Amino acid sequence: VCLLCQTWHFFCFHTIKAAILIQRWYRCYMARLEMRRQYALSIFQSIEYAEEQAQLQLSSFFTFIPSDFNTAGSDVQLLEYEQTIEVPDSYHGPRLSFPLTVADTNSLLHAFKRQQQLHARYVLQLLHETKKVLKQMPNIIHLSTSYSKEITICGDLHGKLDDLLLIFYKNGLPSEENPYLFNGDFVDRGKNSIEILIILFAFLLVYPNHLHLNRGNHEDHIMNLRYGFTKEITKKYRSHSKKILNLLQDVYSWLPLAAIIDNKVLIVHGGISDATDLDFLNLFKRNKVREPSSSSSYGRRYKGDLLDVGEPMWLLHDGVNSSPLLEAQYLESSVRMPSVPPELTAKEWKQVCETNTELLQNKTKKPTCIYKWNLFVVDILWSDPKNQNGCTPNKFRGGGCCFGPDVTARLLKRYNLKMLIRSHECKQEGYEISHDGKVITIFSASNYYENGSNRGAYLKLNPDLVPRFVQYQVSKYTRQQTLHQRVSVVEWSALKSLREKLYSRRSELIAAFRQYDPNDTGRISTSEWASAVESVLNLALPWRTLRSRLVQLAQDGSVEYLSSFSDLEIDSREHMVQPALVETLYRFRTDLEIIFNIIDKDHSGLISIEEFRQTWKLFNSHLKIDIDDESIDNLAHSIDFNKDGSIDFNEFLEAFHVVNKFENKAEHCRISNLLDSCPCFSIPGLSGT
Repeated sequence: VCLLCQTWHFFCFHTIKAAILIQRWYRCYMARLEMRRQYALSIFQSIEYAEEQAQLQLSSFFTFIPSDFNTAGSDVQLLEYEQTIEVPDSYHGPRLSFPLTVADTNSLLHAFKRQQQLHARYVLQLLHETKKVLKQMPNIIHLSTSYSKEITICGDLHGKLDDLLLIFYKNGLPSEENPYLFNGDFVDRGKNSIEILIILFAFLLVYPNHLHLNRGNHEDHIMNLRYGFTKEITKKYRSHSKKILNLLQDVYSWLPLAAIIDNKVLIVHGGISDATDLDFLNLFKRNKVREPSSSSSYGRRYKGDLLDVGEPMWLLHDGVNSSPLLEAQYLESSVRMPSVPPELTAKEWKQVCETNTELLQNKTKKPTCIYKWNLFVVDILWSDPKNQNGCTPNKFRGGGCCFGPDVTARLLKRYNLKMLIRSHECKQEGYEISHDGKVITIFSASNYYENGSNRGAYLKLNPDLVPRFVQYQVSKYTRQQTLHQRVSVVEWSALKSLREKLYSRRSELIAAFRQYDPNDTGRISTSEWASAVESVLNLALPWRTLRSRLVQLAQDGSVEYLSSFSDLEIDSREHMVQPALVETLYRFRTDLEIIFNIIDKDHSGLISIEEFRQTWKLFNSHLKIDIDDESIDNLAHSIDFNKDGSIDFNEFLEAFHVVNKFENKAEHCRISNLLDSCPCFSIPGLSGT
């Protein structure tokens, strides 16, 4: 018996010990996977914000380029144009008649599920009708949950139609009993932006009091040029794309900027600043505001200056909008028009504008505040929360601000609010709660950066204003993959983007590395390499952690810095172009594409050689790039392939891209599998040292 007891205790002891080891082994394995997923998401976000910063810095350049994007035409002209578009008998997509009904929205949903396309005539009619409805809405919409059990709030969709369809499948279609609010950024990045707009606008026309839309920073034609929506419209609607894009820009300008639920919950796309004044936000004419991407927050002041001095603009409402249609439609619903006084004295305007604001006094008209509108609208559309107190310029994005818990608390207290709901940032779980529960970020585009990179989410608010989150993830391609495989794919995609970013700044990086290597040994310390990379890229990434995935390490632990570029090259078909110019073209290819698209007013994809010369010279002066006129002329002639005096710049820009000479996704996943085949194996560089 004693022997059996000893054997049993021995067996139990080793069994428990083995279980503890397996548990530790598994936790170590999962911790490494989570670390890899976290730094992959950090890479994606840093690169995204750097691109947005470049977009806002480039915006000042557009003031030199004539554009006809804001010439949608009068309603009569649009109606005449729509009537000239014939719908052929061969068209088998949805046929809309206005006013729309629920049958029309169902028809659109079924058609888009079958990947059918709505005819251009109906698209223009839909946009025209949507504009008429949006024009009747205030800048800030007031909603109430008292007439329904819950209201559903969705964040960024970014052209991901599958996410929208999944939301409707899980949560039901918009209706009087099931109201929705979509918080901006409906378009760009994804391939079905126009379908999302069509669906949302159609439901808005059917349920104008139960489906609501806030404007996001991507509801802007300059952003659309960079992030793909313009190209999508051009590809899908060709000869009618110009009219559609112009009318879309007009529709964007009428989208409301914010919503307030039950006088307690503020909903904006981006965030707030210490200058945010909701009363003043209700006063100006939002359709007269220039594009949100045309101005950045650099140089702004936050110490008491609510408004900067700029060019005079009459942006104020002339008084209470007394449209009979508006009163009949909205006073009986949960939406209330703001009360705007018809006259404001100079003293009252001084209080609104606070300090350091000049007033123009007109004896016959009310005074107008001279200001830069971006201190209001850009803050609403571009700002992000931060953990530290205070309000600082958002240097990561280049627009808006970073606002702390104290800024949130002051604004909520000032307007007797309980909570701020915003979107604008991809979150791994689809949502995030910050500022002691007073700020909620909701993001509805799953797989935003890569398949498996993040979940999407929406939230539901009941009359108790207690948020309930619903998470999901469209899983067409990831359903049969293991967690390790999904993380490996996301990591591979993130590192690929980062290495391309490194290569695009190759010359600057090498110069920075050699400042630490006066003897030209090709090696520097890890800390020196990390400092040099950050000084050039300004991505605020954990470079020490990433070093083993980006460069080779010598036996003594130093970094062989040229190995960052050893297996990459720019695949250019223009072998006669100078290498320095090739690198510049690759680095600024997106900016050049935006400029070319603005010049190419008929969206033919062709510009003249002379237009190319002038564009590049302006771009050259804007970015202070030292490339002589002869090089530009040689480049222009070299890319005129058929020598007809025109340049197909889309084909030209596609000719400059970075390729990896050795690595591919399968190889990366194979290496990751080897590294993780033994979970106790510590991946070099991921220890945080």
